[in-house]
Amino acid sequence: MDPANTFAAGAASAGLPDVQLIVVAVALVFLAGLASMADAALGSVSTARAAEMAREGERGASALAAIASDVVRHLNLLLLLRLLCELTATTLIALVAVDSWGIGWTAALVTAGTMTVVSFVVVGVAPRTVGRQHAYAVGRAAAPLVRWLGKVLNPLASLLILIGNAVTPGKGFPEGPFGSQVELRELVDLAEQRGVVEHGEREMIHSVFALGDTIAREVMVPRTEMVWIEAPKTLQQGLYLFLRSGFSRIPVIGESVDDVLGVLYLKDVIRRTQNGDPASTAQAVADLMRPATFVPESKPVDDLLSEMQAARSHVVIVVDEYGGTAGLVTIEDILEEIVGEITDEYDVERPPVEHLEDGAVRVTARLPIEDLGEIYGVELPADEVETVGGLLAQTLGRVPIPGAQVDVGGLHLVAEGTTGRRNRIDSVLVRRIEPVETPDTTDDTDTETEERQHADA
Repeated sequence: MDPANTFAAGAASAGLPDVQLIVVAVALVFLAGLASMADAALGSVSTARAAEMAREGERGASALAAIASDVVRHLNLLLLLRLLCELTATTLIALVAVDSWGIGWTAALVTAGTMTVVSFVVVGVAPRTVGRQHAYAVGRAAAPLVRWLGKVLNPLASLLILIGNAVTPGKGFPEGPFGSQVELRELVDLAEQRGVVEHGEREMIHSVFALGDTIAREVMVPRTEMVWIEAPKTLQQGLYLFLRSGFSRIPVIGESVDDVLGVLYLKDVIRRTQNGDPASTAQAVADLMRPATFVPESKPVDDLLSEMQAARSHVVIVVDEYGGTAGLVTIEDILEEIVGEITDEYDVERPPVEHLEDGAVRVTARLPIEDLGEIYGVELPADEVETVGGLLAQTLGRVPIPGAQVDVGGLHLVAEGTTGRRNRIDSVLVRRIEPVETPDTTDDTDTETEERQHADA
């Protein structure tokens, strides 16, 4: 006789006919649903709210507060209980199918299809929905039993987690990978749907969550957009650069941009030069710069923000894996990741192309180079850059600031106003370079030569 049929027949002869097996399986599925409901409820409970309910003396709140303080361990236990109930129920349904149809594809398909639907609907969707809808009521009702299970089954769950980590490549999680903290992201989405928070507030909260997954390279000002000053420059030259660029902190470099020596602060320069003493204005910026802080480009932004707040530093230099300067990060750059682009009252929206009365054209720095070439009927180099601002910076060899001028492709480009907190060039004034006419003296020279020849004759 087949072993499976023998087992099913043995179960039936032991006083467990098919009806009783189905009843036991249904009870196990019900228990699995309760475990799933408690899992969803406890995963949505706030520790502070549970502690407040415990102080108010609500029934079951003290046990709920105790679980909320160590929610991961208890969620692992509930997962273990749910899996045990589901698998046992599946086994019992399989025995009933084998007893009815024998071993074959029919029994296998019936068992798999039935338990898939039951597990998804009865264990997955329905109880978890109820658990989230009534998180604190379900949590207070289930907390005493879950807390008792934590004392009884915790050694078994911990042992299984250790075994799982042992057979898993790499370093595992001591608390297990199943538990999750308060699911704030989904709660915030639900709060927006119910009108509790605005869309902008929801985006801001999600941006805060994303800081932990964001690194310094993603928010930094790249080195191609950095404004810097050489160490031998005077404080008067540094003050001019501050006024023209609009920045209040500028890196000081040595031999190259990869050799950042420190950071020059506008307030330090003003404090030193406000008395008008020529000796003070002629002092080198290297004598007044502050030490620079360096961070790797893989630094998580949330950790970086905490360190910058603790050190009271508003700007740090980002270095790449080879030790070169990759860019810089300010606190404002990190804040923009949360609240969006920061602008001021001087930022205005300009038209892409503005024709002036004197024949010049004012274009936005973001205008494609091809569009500018079409306006003047010239061909401009567009190998490595795509915008007029990029062409200006490439030809200039450094980040353009207001007043910077270059000649390229028969056009004269002048950087104008800046926009945004990073003070990027907003517009560029473009004029055609008029060819310089050289007087033709050939005829006069020939005439003068002929007259001399006649005079000699």
